[in-house]
Amino acid sequence: MVCSEWPEIKLDEYKGVWVGALVEEGEINEATLQLIGAARELADKLETYVGVALVGYKVRDLAKEPIYYGADKVFVVDDERLATYYPPTYGTVIHRLAEKYKPEVLLIPATLKGREMAPYIANTFRTGITADLTSMDVDPKTKEVILIRPPFGGYMLAHIVTRTRRPVMGSVRPNIFSTPQRDETRQGEIIEERVEVPEPRGIRLIERVPIEKKEEIPIEKAEIIVSGGKGLGSKDGFKLLKELADLLGGVIAGSRKAVDAGWIDHDHQVGQTGKAVKPNVYFAVAISGAAQHVFGIREAKRVVAINIDPDAPIFESADYGIVGDYKEVIPAIIEAIKEMKQQGKAGS
Repeated sequence: MVCSEWPEIKLDEYKGVWVGALVEEGEINEATLQLIGAARELADKLETYVGVALVGYKVRDLAKEPIYYGADKVFVVDDERLATYYPPTYGTVIHRLAEKYKPEVLLIPATLKGREMAPYIANTFRTGITADLTSMDVDPKTKEVILIRPPFGGYMLAHIVTRTRRPVMGSVRPNIFSTPQRDETRQGEIIEERVEVPEPRGIRLIERVPIEKKEEIPIEKAEIIVSGGKGLGSKDGFKLLKELADLLGGVIAGSRKAVDAGWIDHDHQVGQTGKAVKPNVYFAVAISGAAQHVFGIREAKRVVAINIDPDAPIFESADYGIVGDYKEVIPAIIEAIKEMKQQGKAGS
């Protein structure tokens, strides 16, 4: 059903797969670059172009970067009034760009800022948005864009098609797609636009207080992660995991149940309601392996599962599995690594 108050649109006027770029600390963030790669694959199936909406203040010098990662066109709005990020303001600017150029698909990184901004754009276009999609495809017969996400706790996949509204909108979490290879030889078009930037309504910045940066590597960028679940039995179990992580130069993480129990901060949560990670090695310690957790580690290169239950689902997703009590297994691994390091020093 289409609301009679919504303006009619001509679907064949909409072409291109766009990404709404997000800039963090003077650089286009990793989630945007990952999404450009995914947009490239989708655009090739649709036989259309990849566009990037780059809005902000002092962002003009970043315009070539999306092209190096797979974009064909970059639409730039560089305006001093965008120096402070307000979700409705940024959303309105991207909407006005998209309203002029009519992309068929508009994808937004599902970072904190992206999650705030995307609904403003979707609401203004009177279109829906598929949140936290995990893959995209094109129906070979109808050429309809299919956005795919896991509903109901990740036990099935929903294939969502938007038939009467444009653009087709979706948001994607960081690390769901791989970052494409940067290629400075790629050529593309940079289009500078001037649009009316609205004043923020009902909101204003009173004070900016910088958050103290932690020296620890964020789990989404860590190469080695030692993650614990409810099977640890208590918060003290993470002390043992941290010892292993420190020895390997990695970081600790946890399942949703471990976070809900208050044993580890939400910033360290892996899974569908936490973060997606892509380490070289992921230790899943005392984690049962529910679909929601496995969703967050699908980009991990190696998964090592340690669980006392031989029938735990996590073993189905693991490259290596150890059936045993983590209180015995982890100390044994720590001791073995220490011995190897000592032998290495002795050999040198």
